[in-house]
Order: sequence, then C-alpha cells, then structure tokens
Amino acid sequence: MTPEEMKQRTKRFALRVVRVMQSLPRAREADVLGRQLLKSGTSVGANYRAACRGRSQAEFIAKLGIVEEEADESLYWMELLTEADLVKPDRLPDLMTEGSEILAIVVASINTARGGSRRSR
Repeated sequence: MTPEEMKQRTKRFALRVVRVMQSLPRAREADVLGRQLLKSGTSVGANYRAACRGRSQAEFIAKLGIVEEEADESLYWMELLTEADLVKPDRLPDLMTEGSEILAIVVASINTARGGSRRSR
C-alpha cells in the first residue's frame, strides 16, 4: 500500500467514525464516549499525514507511534460503546476490523522503519 493509499484509507476511517458519532443516542454516556472516539478516530489520519511529512527517520517513527496509539484507542472506545449498549452490536464490527487492520499496518511499518521486529500489542 502506498502512502497516498494509506492517507485515503485513514481518511475514510475518520469519516466513518464521524458517521458513528452522528448516529449515537442523545445520552450523556454516548456523548462522552463518542467524543473520545471522534478525537482518536480522526487523529489517526491526521497523524499519519504528519508522519509522512517527517523530517527524519526518527520523527517518522515517533509520529507513526502516535498513529498506533490513536488507532488502538479508537478500538477501545468502540468496544466501550458496544459493551455499554450505546451502539447496536452490528453497527461497529466492520469499522473495528478496519481499525485493527490499520493498526496492524502501522505496527508493521514501524517495525520495517526500525529495521527489526517488535511484538504487536
């Protein structure tokens, strides 16, 4: 996957997160968890773009580390939304799969950039 394709993929992920947020019930819990998901889910693409503009290998790796954290955090908030019954169980599996795939790609990219392997968490 090229960097441009990954930029598009992470943008589509962010837009899907926005749509989930828009569909949440008007409840305090949904608002709090949804805002957290909105922040982390949209941050994935923004930080990936920043990583692509990294001025050094170290900066590139550091910024990809942020992408990794935000993608993982997005999965956490989706799990909470589902387990708290704030989202229908069939609403998030595809988005969670996409988040997991993005996370795996980013971890593999970090490993490649470091020239070694690191266990994914």
